[in-house]
Amino acid sequence: MIGGFAGFNQNKGGDWGENLLNKVASQTIRHLFTRSESVEVEVRCQPSSKLLQGTIDSFKMSGRGLVIRREFRTEEMSFETDAVSLDFGSVIQGKIALKQPTQAIAQVKLTQSDINKSFQAELVRKRLENLSLPALEEISGGKPVSFTDVEVQLLPKNEIKLFAKASWNNTSVPISLRCTLAVERRKRILFENVRFEANDIPEDSQEISKKLAEALGEILNNMVDLDRFNLDGVKMRLNRLETKGKSLLFSGYAQIERVPQNP
Repeated sequence: MIGGFAGFNQNKGGDWGENLLNKVASQTIRHLFTRSESVEVEVRCQPSSKLLQGTIDSFKMSGRGLVIRREFRTEEMSFETDAVSLDFGSVIQGKIALKQPTQAIAQVKLTQSDINKSFQAELVRKRLENLSLPALEEISGGKPVSFTDVEVQLLPKNEIKLFAKASWNNTSVPISLRCTLAVERRKRILFENVRFEANDIPEDSQEISKKLAEALGEILNNMVDLDRFNLDGVKMRLNRLETKGKSLLFSGYAQIERVPQNP
């Protein structure tokens, strides 16, 4: 470490400082995810001597195959911050501590496969199984209803097609619906303009399936709120989303109060 500081005084310290910060930042970010295929970090600081005062121009991260909370995979994720003021002493100790909050522009890519696997996650299943809601009790005769076997197909123009199965007691009813994805107040994903897809359902089940599809649309509208997925010290917000082929693309920003520790 003494040699490193000596290098700093010989105008080699910029590289040393940036390399150290890159290494610490990479380790910190990797630890935020259960798994990651790749994580790349780039620190921009000109002149590099600003690192001594704990100031950098921007901080950029890009990653692939990032798994959040053990069960939610993202194909790609990237963000780039505004200017950052940090405690350089914390970097030397292998940590990152911000002197003041900063913002980052963020982009996330989910594949259709990632989305379908997320419906199998425990956090999601809990919100779709054993439901006792007035709209559902009218259909099931007061019995709790579970929605399972959810499968999503991404369509152009932010539309999706969703298949599922509703079950209670010994009854099982297939469901098929089409809807449009939208963003509300930058933090909720809405399932708007829900339409029942009768052609996918046997004729003798269509009437009850349509009612279940409408109920499921309401349930989904109250389920995807980013505040439930925020990391400690980081608030995420969406500006827009877009379906593109078999991928769902999000763009937004993150308000970073402090660098989170391991979730």
